Amino acid sequence: MSKHTGEHPRFGATDVCPLIPIANIEMDEVAKCAHKLGKRVGEELAISGYFYENAATEPKRRNLAACRAGEYEGLIKKLADPAWKPDFGPDEYNDRVKYAGVTAISARDFLVAYNINLNTTSVRRANSVAFDLRENGRVLREGDPITGEIVLDEKGEAKREPGALKAVKGIGWYIEEYGIAQVSLNLTNISITSMHEAFDTACTKANERGIRVTGSELVGLVPLKAMTDAGKYFLRKQQRSVGVSESELVKIAVKSLGLDDLAPFDPNERIIEYKMRQEDTSKKLVDMSLTAFADETASESPAPGGGSISAYVGVMGASLATMVANLSSHKRGWDDRWEEFSVWAEKGQAIKDELLHLVDEDTASFNAIMAAFGLPKGTDEEKAARSEAIQAATKYAIQVPFRVMEVSHSSFELIKAMAETGNPNSVTDAGVGALCARTAVMGAHLNVKINASGLKDKTFLDDLLTKAQKLEKEAIEMEQEILKIVDGKIS
Repeated sequence: MSKHTGEHPRFGATDVCPLIPIANIEMDEVAKCAHKLGKRVGEELAISGYFYENAATEPKRRNLAACRAGEYEGLIKKLADPAWKPDFGPDEYNDRVKYAGVTAISARDFLVAYNINLNTTSVRRANSVAFDLRENGRVLREGDPITGEIVLDEKGEAKREPGALKAVKGIGWYIEEYGIAQVSLNLTNISITSMHEAFDTACTKANERGIRVTGSELVGLVPLKAMTDAGKYFLRKQQRSVGVSESELVKIAVKSLGLDDLAPFDPNERIIEYKMRQEDTSKKLVDMSLTAFADETASESPAPGGGSISAYVGVMGASLATMVANLSSHKRGWDDRWEEFSVWAEKGQAIKDELLHLVDEDTASFNAIMAAFGLPKGTDEEKAARSEAIQAATKYAIQVPFRVMEVSHSSFELIKAMAETGNPNSVTDAGVGALCARTAVMGAHLNVKINASGLKDKTFLDDLLTKAQKLEKEAIEMEQEILKIVDGKIS
């Protein structure tokens, strides 16, 4: 560290180590993990450091910038100040601190490190745009905004003019590798300021200064929602339907934000959920080709069976209706109705996506029953555990096809609306969608009933079977109603 220089603020070789909740954990649990990590870093590595954000031990340490103030070069003075005694590790400047610096450990929400590319080489101009954007803004000065005297408040501290974006930190710098200046932003809470909002605001502020944004760059990983939200945002600006596939939303986001301006952008490597999926080596039915799926179904293996097929037939019904919605949204002469059909298409995509999940979930529930029956039964304890596992697996194997019934049933509202008000050239597609939805409900009902025979919880069973019978009856009625609408239009 004693020989390190660079543009970005830093005070340690491992400058920050944030712990971030991705799934199945609460922030307070993450904060406890951060404290355990800090203790180990201090004791086992003899590295000093501070807890910040949700792991902070006092309010003034929540902000990383406050912890890092003075940077590496100011550590001798900082560590001598009782107010800035480290939270872990040695509390004095020593050879270890000189070598490694200190580390900040946190529990925080997902931070997106996001750089915006400019058609200039001027760091000063890039900084001006950064100051326009970042929440902390710029220092107020009298007269000349660059050289004028700093305006102080009653406490003697510099007054600031806030920037346009909340929960955003930023600086400008020059990237020699690319030969351009960038605005380097940290979006500390993308539910407050999203990537697409930061990008569009940067375009406006840069343009006001005679600069053009040429694209942007992600550093590290990004949540999938940030990408799909961006895709929807730019589609809405074009008055296009947002009810398109996830992959299409990601593609729109990449192109609209210019994320491939400096280098190719691979969603599988840059989106955190996709990266996590690569670690899941289990074989999924929905990832097969149509031919492979049919071959697997036709094989001697008992799964996939009628439950998974019912779910996939439901997928096709919802997909056909969604197609009609998207065609209607983009139909010439119907420009004033694009948003109406976009809302329907978005609902259809949600139904389709849940049913796709249920295709594999139904097979997984069947496999769980088989696994439960395979448990040992040599002792009374083993018999009891096996019986309990069989009952739990059986209940879930009933709940999954019942959910297929519920979700497929919900698609009738969309299908009927498309038959009545959608693009008349696609009315038969809505009709076929109705046939698929009815088949999905009835097929899933068969699986509910056959799995029900092994369940001992009769109270649960009676209630669910009553609901299932009602769903099937309504599905048959709605299918007939939609087919009458379709027949009326084509005749």
